[in-house]
Parts: sequence; C-alpha cells; structure tokens
Amino acid sequence: MTQTSTSTKTDTSILSLTIAPACVLRGQNALARSREAIARLGKRPLIVGGSNSLAIAKPFLQPILQGAEADTGARAGTGARAGTGAPPLQFAEIAYGTDCSEISLEHLREAASNHQADFIIGVGGGKALDAAKLLAYQCQIPIATIPTSAATCAAWTALSNIYSEQGAFQYDVTLARCPDLLILDYDLIQTAPQRTLVAGIGDAIAKWYEASVSSGHSEQTMIVSAVQQARILRDILFQKSAIALQEPGSETWQEVTDAVVLLAGVIGGIGGAQCRTVAAHAVHNGLTHLLASHGTLHGEKVAYGILVQLRLEEMLQNNQLAATARQQLLKFYGEIGLPQTLDSLGLGDISLTELQRSAEIACNPNSDIHRLPFKVVPEQLMAAMVSTTAPVGELKVKN
Repeated sequence: MTQTSTSTKTDTSILSLTIAPACVLRGQNALARSREAIARLGKRPLIVGGSNSLAIAKPFLQPILQGAEADTGARAGTGARAGTGAPPLQFAEIAYGTDCSEISLEHLREAASNHQADFIIGVGGGKALDAAKLLAYQCQIPIATIPTSAATCAAWTALSNIYSEQGAFQYDVTLARCPDLLILDYDLIQTAPQRTLVAGIGDAIAKWYEASVSSGHSEQTMIVSAVQQARILRDILFQKSAIALQEPGSETWQEVTDAVVLLAGVIGGIGGAQCRTVAAHAVHNGLTHLLASHGTLHGEKVAYGILVQLRLEEMLQNNQLAATARQQLLKFYGEIGLPQTLDSLGLGDISLTELQRSAEIACNPNSDIHRLPFKVVPEQLMAAMVSTTAPVGELKVKN
C-alpha cells in the first residue's frame, strides 16, 4: 500500500451511530475488579499491545488472568485458579510491532488464528489499540481495550488509523462498533509519562476547533449536541489541565483523564461521520510523512495543527475570532507544555522540500483540510505552518 491519502473515512448512514463501548469500567484498581466483565467476552483472549505497554500492564493484568503466566510470541498461557472458582483464561500475548500497519495486521491475524482466540484484549497507546480494534473487527470477535496512557481517545472509538511500516499515515478504517469493554484504570494510566497526558489534552481540545468548523452550522440534533460537547470539553481542559498536571492522581487529574479518553470519544460517537476532523488532523497526517516527526506524539502534532488551522483562517479570511482563539491557545500551550511551532516539534531543521512535501500531502484531494470553508493550497499551508506564533494582525510571514 503506497497511498498517502490523509483521509478515506467512509460516510456512514445517519441511521447507524457507533456511539460508545458496550461497557466502560473506570476508577482506581479498575483492572483488578474487571475479571467478571472480561470473562464474559470469552475464554481464549489474544492480548495485543506494544512491548513496553505489555510489560508495564502485566502486574495489573494478573487479577484478570487468574495467576496465569503469559508466554510471549503468541504462545498460549496456562495457569491455576486464583481461589475465585472461575477457570483461568487461556491467553496468548503478542506485540503488534512499531506501527498499526497492514504487515502488522497480517501477523496479528495469524497469531489470532493459531491461538484460536475468541476475543481480543488491546493494551497500550493509540496505535496498539487501533491495531487491536481492527484485528477484532477483521476476525469478527469481541474486544476489550485497556489504555496505558491518556494520550488519545482510541480506547473508545470505532476507528483505526493505518500507517506505513515507516510510520507515515496511510488511511483510516471505520469499524462496525465501538469496543465491547473499555477499562480505564487510573493507577495504570498514572504509570505513563506526563507528556502523554499533555499530548492527549492537545488531541482532545482539537475536537472543538475542528467540529465547530466542519459541523457548527448543522441543525441536526445529534451533531448540535456533539459540537456543544466539544465546547464543554475545551472549557474543562482550559480550566483544569494545569492543575491536573501539577497533581497527578488527584481528583482533578482523574477528571482531565476522563475528558481526554472518554468525553473526547463521546463527541465522535454522537457526531458520527458528519462531525469531522479538519485541518489540525490533516496537518498531523502530512507531518507523519517526515521521518523527523516520529519522535513526537500524535496529540502534539495535532495541537500544533490547531494553530495552523486558526492561522489559515486569519490569513485567508481575516478572521479575528480565529486570531483571538490562536492567542488564547498559545498562552494555554505555554502553561502546559504543548508545541507552538515547528521548532518546538523538533522540526526546526527540516528542509523547504520536506515542508512542501508535508503540505502537499495535507492538501491532497481527499484531505480533511478541504472541509474548511475556503480553498487551501500547499503554499498557503506552508505559510501558516511557519507563522503559528505571529502577532495578531500580521497576515504575511516575515522573511
């Protein structure tokens, strides 16, 4: 697969909305209390995750696995009862690789078949969960998602992003349903670096800036609700993020984690295919085609993309509301540590050719960027990408 489309999301009928997981368990020590919910999904799970995530999550998973020790490389686990009277789960585990790619999915399908898995447990960050969700969808079996960080809302959504083996975004796949079970264990989430929560805040806050552009004029009840929820999400993050980052594990931190992992997913579920991503995610998708961008997180690139989107609205529409919003975001980003420029993304030394390639991919005919209410060409996008911190009213980029 060599396509570089930044979106091939299929329009789904408004008669069908994949709003939410069938069950959400959240709280401190949530995993240890989820054995019964997990066991309802089947008896032979394949546990899919990143190598680091699997290692970190293993102590938390033991109560679920009833003391069974997992064999790596997708070999079945065995174990004794743990005194509950419930039979042990006959599980296997496998690392998905470095990206949710077509090649990785092929290996995962083979592992699921060899193990005769009757459900999937996805463990990890966004790419691991996307791989696990797509695997379950392709195998037509249930899935439980267990996020190990609050970097995205991937644990919630009926969507998987596919990347190349080199980490470049290729296309996305709309799934038939949201996960059957989502387990948000605050203790497990707290083991992740704080940077992941900061990135999750950047990804989640984009919901407002993109949905208000793509869907803000809709009069459909569900879409109006989704857009307003996106506004509420933005306000929660503005009010509570700085405190949450200063007080990991606190009630405020839990509320921000809920906002990033759960409420952000609710918005996509309620709004459905008509509540779209716009330029912020298109910029992200273009940047993934630059090798130098692979050290940054999804939400960091998306957060920068919001500034680019607002800058486009300023430059091409003389939109003063967008200018004010950009200044507000710059202040917020400075407080919590989100990137404001290419340089702060670690891309200050990329060549003009690389910048142009990224902009051209972000502007291809299928891109989400064309949901803006005006035409954007690569040269205009490049100008916006290098002027995200320009003073209000400065419509031209200084040489």
